Amino acid sequence: MSVTLAPLARTDLPRVAHLRVAPDQIRFSGTVAEAFETNEADVDFHAIEINGTAVGFFKIDRSFPDRYPFASKGDLGLRAFLIDLGHQGKGFGAQACRALPTYLREHYRDAKSVFLTVNVINLAAVRAYAKGGFSDTGEIWPHGNAGPQHVLRLGLVT
Repeated sequence: MSVTLAPLARTDLPRVAHLRVAPDQIRFSGTVAEAFETNEADVDFHAIEINGTAVGFFKIDRSFPDRYPFASKGDLGLRAFLIDLGHQGKGFGAQACRALPTYLREHYRDAKSVFLTVNVINLAAVRAYAKGGFSDTGEIWPHGNAGPQHVLRLGLVT
């Protein structure tokens, strides 16, 4: 099964409302409901789909460099990335990450890179992002909600 990525409108909560993560994962990704409840003008929503059914969700933050000193103008931020609990461990997260460069170049033509921060104790996520093509910058972001985070980067320019 192949993963596809699709934009979501602010009215598309019903398409992804069924997505859940384990209770101990919420501190890392938040919930889909929280994402839709938070009004962030420079943040776009996206679905991770298998055969047209959402199995995951993520946000793209267009003003990420305004809040994170390790990102530069033209960089995007990947936030709230999650795979539904019933679909975890099947490689969908890594597939979605590998699909990001083509997808993001199509939807954010001027973007140079996408950054994310991932908690240092969230080893499964660190492995999935690495399998998906993200590189660890070697920096640690000490201000994560759940503690220190690795800073990862994925280049978008070909």
